[in-house]
Amino acid sequence: MKTILSRIPLIALIFGAVGLAGWQVNAEPTRATFPDNLDQLVHYATIKRGNVTEHILTTREAVDAVKNGQSIPNGTHFVLVDYREGEVFRYFVMEKGEGWGTEFPEDRRTGDWQFQWFKPDRTINMAENTARCQSCHQSRADQDFLNTFGQLQQFDGTVVD
Repeated sequence: MKTILSRIPLIALIFGAVGLAGWQVNAEPTRATFPDNLDQLVHYATIKRGNVTEHILTTREAVDAVKNGQSIPNGTHFVLVDYREGEVFRYFVMEKGEGWGTEFPEDRRTGDWQFQWFKPDRTINMAENTARCQSCHQSRADQDFLNTFGQLQQFDGTVVD
């Protein structure tokens, strides 16, 4: 009896670890890559939420496509640079590629867009779950899955901070 009682903390620890593993966020690598030309992207929107400032950037071609009522071209990157206390905290990248949507079940698709989170050093942040990104962007199917579609349409070359 004493041996069983002495093992209860160990048993509880094992069950707790198994339970936590079931709650773990399952991040995944995707095809979305960090753009080589970040400094050449157009900063078209700034969003502030408390101590978080987000700069949103994309290609000139994407801006022109949206303004002209055309589809955003494959190969386009959108980058959200997340600043906290004036420092880059992380990057969020969405990239479009031909046929990329078919790699996900129907209930997760966002057209041909894929998403990835990156650390400040621009390596993939596997602690972030891209399925969460897809679920949020799915509601914007009529705006090419972009949450900042309206800002792109209105962008006149001047970023409002």
